[in-house]
Amino acid sequence: MKVKYIHNQQKFTTSSLVRLQRYSIWKQSTTYLLLPFIGVMVGFLSSCSREVSLSPVVSPTVSELQNQSSRPLTPTAEDNNFVVQVVEKVEPAVVQINTSRTVRTEVPQLPDALNDPFFRRFFGETLPTQPQERVVRGVGSGFIIDPNGRILTNAHVVNNADTVTVSFSDGRTVEGKVLGQDSVSDVAVVQIPGNNLPAVEIANPDSARPGQWAIAIGNPLGLQQTVTVGVISAINRSLNLSTRPSSYIQTDAAINPGNSGGPLLNARGQVIGVNTAIIQGAEGIGFAIPIDTAQRIAQQLITQGKVEYPYLGLQMLTLTPEVKQRINNYPNSNVRIVADQGILVVRVIPNSPASRIGLRPGDVIQKINNQPVITSEDIQQILEKNGLNNNLQIQVLRNGQNLQFTVKPEPLPPPNNIQS
Repeated sequence: MKVKYIHNQQKFTTSSLVRLQRYSIWKQSTTYLLLPFIGVMVGFLSSCSREVSLSPVVSPTVSELQNQSSRPLTPTAEDNNFVVQVVEKVEPAVVQINTSRTVRTEVPQLPDALNDPFFRRFFGETLPTQPQERVVRGVGSGFIIDPNGRILTNAHVVNNADTVTVSFSDGRTVEGKVLGQDSVSDVAVVQIPGNNLPAVEIANPDSARPGQWAIAIGNPLGLQQTVTVGVISAINRSLNLSTRPSSYIQTDAAINPGNSGGPLLNARGQVIGVNTAIIQGAEGIGFAIPIDTAQRIAQQLITQGKVEYPYLGLQMLTLTPEVKQRINNYPNSNVRIVADQGILVVRVIPNSPASRIGLRPGDVIQKINNQPVITSEDIQQILEKNGLNNNLQIQVLRNGQNLQFTVKPEPLPPPNNIQS
């Protein structure tokens, strides 16, 4: 299953921008971490051979062997570290989420005597069909954010689920109910019965820094309560999953299918993110939704049942010297870029707030509400703080001329309602 989150593409009004978009927009295939139930086969290395250089081996003395054999089996100080303490603290609040959903398909029906590939090809689409149902099961992770039984997880873990069951590390299993899910942010909230349940501690969202320890706990490949350790590789990472840019925490702590919805923790055992995606074919590149974003979305799902995002209807690109040179050097281009930095408007979606105020492909956004903007993430942060009910003042540079626009964001429409 792949993370798409991409709105329909459209040809630009200028041929130079068409080439620019093809050249500049980075697309990576990212893979959801939702795991269908599978049998796990563990292979052991039976033997291996390699060339080695022989060196003298010093045999331990009898007294050394006696000292080793008398070593106590109880834990000593060197056997414990901060990871052990984090696991002991957080593991009771990390759960496994099991889902099932029924899928209906139309299956061609023929008499047994004619039910072979030859006759199927012969009859083609005229074959009689009858509905067939099958149950698809999945497993993901989650963690308790409230002692009264609210669990944070990924939307793709519980999407279209008929039943949701939650398993604890001590073996207990309870039924869960999806309170809400948001496919844009990939955040969902599940409610289970209970009170005084163990809950996680939330980290200060501004405390995450590249190079800090990162610990993941979850159920990769169905292996419950698996712990992996790494570091925060990067923060504010954009994956270009939709026209709404998102900032993710990148980590090299191993996360695999089944880790979806599990916590990413710091060295104090505080949650810094929700594990959500990996890049297909890569190793040591995983992504987590920052915990402050996940909390904000979860609160809206709990109180309102849905999430509304401010929407302008723009596809944008950070302006770089190379981008500027390519546009200006393109023959017969009617767009001339003068600015050295800002946000290049690549596409304006028809009937969007941006199209109604007259923004065009080739405009370079310089400021929003008098705040300079350099990356698309800057615009997204301003949009989120501004909300839906307040106007935005946008300053753009168009062919060397400064222009001012006032726009009121609208709720982000469903992907199939965005015109191409």
